[in-house]
Amino acid sequence: MEEHKAYIESGILELYVLGQLSAPEMLEVERMAASAPEIKRELEAIEIALEAYAIENAVEPREDLFNTLEAKLNPVQQTSFSIQPPPPVKVEQRSNKSLMYALAACVGLLVVSGIALINAHVELGKAQQQIIALRTETDRYAKGMNVLKQTNIELQTVADMIDDPNWAIVQLAGTKTSPASKMMVYWNRKSQDVVLDKSRMKLPENDQAHQYQLWALVGGKPVDLGVFDVKTDSAQILLRMKEIPKAEAFAVTLEKRGGSVNPTMDQMVVFAGVSI
Repeated sequence: MEEHKAYIESGILELYVLGQLSAPEMLEVERMAASAPEIKRELEAIEIALEAYAIENAVEPREDLFNTLEAKLNPVQQTSFSIQPPPPVKVEQRSNKSLMYALAACVGLLVVSGIALINAHVELGKAQQQIIALRTETDRYAKGMNVLKQTNIELQTVADMIDDPNWAIVQLAGTKTSPASKMMVYWNRKSQDVVLDKSRMKLPENDQAHQYQLWALVGGKPVDLGVFDVKTDSAQILLRMKEIPKAEAFAVTLEKRGGSVNPTMDQMVVFAGVSI
């Protein structure tokens, strides 16, 4: 599940293994691990990885660490006392010294293990960032491939329409309102489909308050075929509009967003008649 994936990637499992969570947070992690096998597997994997890292990077404590700890645990007796305690039994001295050596070794191991765990946590964090970056790059590449694939499909569709006699190719030219404008309309007399070719469209980019509207002239009256936007960053080639059974001409006007019931004639940007 996506929520389990997000929970794993949050880094809370690493903090749990490192003992950096509060008691309620640790209970929450244990509850999640008990209810979600994938979280439990990830938790076990982190524990194994950190343990392996700690063992691999373990170092012996420095030689003077034992003496330092012994001096702190067994301070020198002050000579200013008039009454000295009786000397300890020899067996107890050996026992105390063994205990101090063992304690020093444990402290050294804890220090080394703690450093190793911190380093492992840092490395795991870096690895997670690298994985996220790799996934982002992979997604970007996949989107690019999808765009190329869709572009190839649309180009093949255009080629098929050109070869099909049922499709009429209408080249709309600019008007006095926009002399440099032009665009291509494909109209299938048999299926009544109307398609705009945005790869051959040269219209000024419209703003957020306006849209272009395609019209068909039928019996001398304009018929609405839908609205569309012109964006320079669009990768789409073909744009399907409303169907029309017959048409004498096609025109495009710039209207308020959402379109108009009737065309605004002084905002007509392209026009062309249909050859019979």
